[in-house]
Amino acid sequence: MVFSSLLFVCIFLPATLLLYNLSKNITYKNVILVIASLIFYAWGEPVWVVALLFSAMLDYVNGRIIHKFFGKWQAKAALLASLILNLGILMTFKYMGFFVENINALFHMNIPFKGFNLPLGISFYTFQTLSYTIDMYRGEVKVQKNPLYYLCYLSMFPQLVAGPIVRYADIERQINDRKVTFKGFEYGILRFTQGMFKKVVLANGAGAIATSILDGNLAATPAATAWLGILMYAFQIYFDFAGYSDMAIGLGRMFGFEFLENFNYPYISRNVTEFWRRWHISLSTFFRDYVYIPLGGNRKHQMLNIMVVWMLTGFWHGASWNFVLWGLYYGILLIIEKKAFGGGLMRMPAFFGILYNSIVVLIGWAFFYFTDFARLGQFFSTAFGGSGELWDFGTVTIFLNNAWFILACFVISTPIVKIAYQFICKNRVLGGIITPIFVVAVLAFCFILLVGQTYNPFLYFRF
Repeated sequence: MVFSSLLFVCIFLPATLLLYNLSKNITYKNVILVIASLIFYAWGEPVWVVALLFSAMLDYVNGRIIHKFFGKWQAKAALLASLILNLGILMTFKYMGFFVENINALFHMNIPFKGFNLPLGISFYTFQTLSYTIDMYRGEVKVQKNPLYYLCYLSMFPQLVAGPIVRYADIERQINDRKVTFKGFEYGILRFTQGMFKKVVLANGAGAIATSILDGNLAATPAATAWLGILMYAFQIYFDFAGYSDMAIGLGRMFGFEFLENFNYPYISRNVTEFWRRWHISLSTFFRDYVYIPLGGNRKHQMLNIMVVWMLTGFWHGASWNFVLWGLYYGILLIIEKKAFGGGLMRMPAFFGILYNSIVVLIGWAFFYFTDFARLGQFFSTAFGGSGELWDFGTVTIFLNNAWFILACFVISTPIVKIAYQFICKNRVLGGIITPIFVVAVLAFCFILLVGQTYNPFLYFRF
């Protein structure tokens, strides 16, 4: 089940909200959320609910042990058990096939391995449960003594399958005590609607254009068309994931939770360092706090620490060498920004900084898109003039047919619309009229598109 589906919007969500708001006691509310979340998760892959329940049980117990024996060897053993078992499960499901395949290729062996279907959201909920045990060991959060409440935290459907990575410390109080206010619920609907528009209209539309170009015959594609294709993929992956995050944040508010922001207009960044402070913020801060700083951060071995973190970041996204290469690409860029030219790349004027960042990010998305290195090499050959043509009639046709859509993607990926909306809402009467009209019109338009669309995946489900 996905957020951008008629089943979710028309049946699952209204039924869950009704039962949730009929419950006055926080325990009953959490019970409703747990049941709804397990149904949501099991809808497509019921067998993998077992993996989620095991992770929840494992770290509920480890948390109790760390609390009881805080500062003693038993607490360290519980933390190690959490790290080894959770990461071991993740490695088995997500990376075992990758390792076996590469061992077979490297040593000319034929180790048999029947792969697993990757459980939805395992990369996200594994990091979430680890944040609890690590922060417990550091003494930064209190133990959760109620197993139902801990399961509610880990399984909460708004952010379960594609993030953002919600740390226990950020919603510790809300798990035990929260209220749904009219203002919060209204904001939740608005935010969910914004996310639905980004996903159904912008991400799906951009994805259709990107796929038609990037999955075609790249050897016969003009350079400008190749760049247009990767540009549309850049819009697709941004609006797909930012749209999901908007919907998750909006749903959270409908149930009384306040999740932290996960995107902050990354495409207006002036350098790669700023880009990663704005893109997938929950993942960047997770690796910063739990890997980069413990390794020594900026204090010692900074360049090595950056490369380790970004190799892991790339590998987190998928069991494929192109993701590792993508991570190392960004690690090298970040080192260059910090160390080369006296840090001059960090201080470029706004126009040149945004232009520089846009180019290197588009190149990065090529590493991300093409899992086949031969196709990746063909793309770069074409994009940098290998086909011999800069553009052709097909390039012009694609651009003109989608000019307004491309312009909309550019504008909505900047704060322009948000600033305009906030200006309008300064007039309470006008804002009170515009907001409900926007919500109803966008939802109606999205419903119409969903009825006829066959292409509606969330890209980050597979990560």
